[in-house]
Amino acid sequence: MDKIMVVEDEYKIRKIISSYLQEKYNIYEAEDGQKALKLFNDNDFELIILDLMLPKISGEEVCQKIRQVSDIPIIMLTAKSSEENKVEGFNFGADDYITKPFSPRELALRVNAVLRRSKNIEKASLISLDNGEIKIYPEEMTAKRKNQNCELTSTEFKILMELINNANQVLSREQLADNVMGLEFSGFDRTIDAHIKNIRKKLDLDKDEYIITVYGAGYKFSGDI
Repeated sequence: MDKIMVVEDEYKIRKIISSYLQEKYNIYEAEDGQKALKLFNDNDFELIILDLMLPKISGEEVCQKIRQVSDIPIIMLTAKSSEENKVEGFNFGADDYITKPFSPRELALRVNAVLRRSKNIEKASLISLDNGEIKIYPEEMTAKRKNQNCELTSTEFKILMELINNANQVLSREQLADNVMGLEFSGFDRTIDAHIKNIRKKLDLDKDEYIITVYGAGYKFSGDI
């Protein structure tokens, strides 16, 4: 079974999540950020459910530390529900975001969707951009610029592949959300904007280099492959 780490300081919430998911997944629990990082370093997880308000080390810092070394899918769990908070969460590297109070069934759907898309990347040996300046390896879900790893999350990688596979076509934010995140996703336009911003930053792209913003419409990929 896939291994999932649940990082939540509230005992009752942590146990509700674990009990709801344990039939399908092997669940590990952490009640603070320090233990979460130790478990992460000692195990190979397929997904992390991460509360932001944690003792010892905050969820934001845990996410940042993990993102320095891994593109493992992360679902952020928090009471912060404003759009700005959600955008900030995606900027930290989250793949999805769910706010408290939440339905365990909805969380399970999000977990299934995130795991499914992280394992469902289009397969090709190599996509080369700018005469090899940027190399994308769909089968390995990795991207490099000047042979340096770019550490895209699974969601960011999937968005990039969706744009490349529909090169020169304008895709709306809604289309990207539906095609990449699935029907279970109930987000907002700025979720996609935050992911695009992260992709550009990690690949060191200028604003309209390869990923073009089409104002009022969405985004498109343009350039020689």
